[in-house]
Amino acid sequence: MAAASALCKKQQHSQKYGRIFKSRFGPQLVVSIADRDMVAEVLRAEGVAPQRANMASWKEYRDARGRATGLISAEGEEWLKMRSVLRQLIMRPRDIAVFSDDINGVVTDLVARVRALRSKQPDGLTVLNVNDLFFKYAMEGVALMLYERRLGCLEEQIPQPSLEYIAALHLMFSSFKTSMYAGAIPKWLRPLIPKPWKEFCHSWDGLFKFSQIHVDRKLSEIQAQVAAGQEVKGGLLTYLLVTKELTLEEIYANMTEMLLAGVDTTSFTLSWSTYLLALHPQVQQQIYEEVVSTLGHDKIPVSEDIPKMPLIRGLVKETLRLFPVLPGNGRITQKNLIVGGYLIPAGTQLALCHYTTSLDESGFPSATQFLPERWVRKDATDRVDNFGSIPFGYGIRSCVGRRIAELEMHLALTQLIQKFRIQVSPLTQEVRAITHGLLTPGAPINVLFVDRK
Repeated sequence: MAAASALCKKQQHSQKYGRIFKSRFGPQLVVSIADRDMVAEVLRAEGVAPQRANMASWKEYRDARGRATGLISAEGEEWLKMRSVLRQLIMRPRDIAVFSDDINGVVTDLVARVRALRSKQPDGLTVLNVNDLFFKYAMEGVALMLYERRLGCLEEQIPQPSLEYIAALHLMFSSFKTSMYAGAIPKWLRPLIPKPWKEFCHSWDGLFKFSQIHVDRKLSEIQAQVAAGQEVKGGLLTYLLVTKELTLEEIYANMTEMLLAGVDTTSFTLSWSTYLLALHPQVQQQIYEEVVSTLGHDKIPVSEDIPKMPLIRGLVKETLRLFPVLPGNGRITQKNLIVGGYLIPAGTQLALCHYTTSLDESGFPSATQFLPERWVRKDATDRVDNFGSIPFGYGIRSCVGRRIAELEMHLALTQLIQKFRIQVSPLTQEVRAITHGLLTPGAPINVLFVDRK
């Protein structure tokens, strides 16, 4: 059964207009590139500080509120400084490996929550709308690494501050497409159409408020430890607050943006992964056998175990190929480029159509089929073209939280497959992807979690 059936607008345009075409986005000229070799040309030509895209709405909000930019929204020297600080803390596998035990604690709660949720259903097996469950798992895991604190998102009664943040995050995602379009809408139109901009600002207010509460709490704890003459130990946030390599406002901004970016990547990918596993029981069985042969039935995996299970890694890569959370990426050219034989002047906004390239038969034979084994190297010469599917970006501007997201997904999927046989619920019909800025399931994904004997 074909796993990817939805076409985003850029895919439809590429079928109609070709691999490179221009269009208007309000007053902005946008050049769309839907060819992996041309995408490679653009990304390989980047300098030391690539400009992501026009994020005027994000900058306008920060200017209005007196907020700093974070690693997602910053540009130029400001961005380089932040990346230099954060890169040494969360971008190398060995730095992230130390979080295995913490994340496994969250996975334990995830498994318990699966059992609690299915017990409420008549069949005792169904978990309704798994993305809601994985959204809370992702938020709990990312926040633990960022704020060094559990939030209670997987508890039966979620604490009120966490509920408020979840509401702000949902509002941000629901208004994501509109907010990205805000830079293309003249400001004089806002009095006539005030709701999108107000919701955009309201959601950011909620996100920043939540981060500020937790950053300030950690700062107070550190100050109390120093005053008592105690040694200060901790993780990422503690390091940033103690070293002062970033200002307090920059820490607020980066904590906010990294949490925002980390939740959707993990939750949507886990939702699609469970759906694909349920649709393809033979593939699920292969992965289960790999897990059991590596870990047995009861051993809890850690970061060092993941390279021994290439199909678990292939499962995540294949899911992200079929359903990349960000179906496209943006760049502003910083110099004149020749791409596909066309001159693209400096200052042009580019849209790199990753969803299109990831479903291109020339890069991925049987491109619409779910084949995690395509990512398992048979020998040293065997490889998959990276530029066809780059869900975390490429080069110096690639996702700074990639290793965190991968660890969360690998550990969660390994334990879920180890403990449950995942099946499609009779309540779920075919789920298609829809594009609202992010690529999301177009309907609730309901699955059965059947205990393995």
